[in-house]
Amino acid sequence: MKKILILAVMALSLGAYAQVDPTFVKDGDKIKATYFHANGEKSQEGYFVNEKLDGQWKMFNEKGEKIAMGNYDNGVRTGKWLFWEGDVINEVNFDNNRIASVTQASAKDPVVSNK
Repeated sequence: MKKILILAVMALSLGAYAQVDPTFVKDGDKIKATYFHANGEKSQEGYFVNEKLDGQWKMFNEKGEKIAMGNYDNGVRTGKWLFWEGDVINEVNFDNNRIASVTQASAKDPVVSNK
């Protein structure tokens, strides 16, 4: 669980250190933000409402592969977040910005069993 939390913090902080300027586009009452890695690949994308993170946010590694996805509500992480680490998917449920539960699965695990 500690590794997941560290990964989430690192993923969110990487955008701040990117050398490529982020983009901000007005979309109704929201602002769509896109942050980039130093190599130009997208590092994060999501929305701000009233200067707070809101709605779905996605994070990507330097190769452009999705590494995390989840929702914010008025700046607070809520609900189910997914974190990808190779073939492992961690499902982290947040309640008021705190980790409520963690479930781990392998992408190679069968979705349906005919037993």
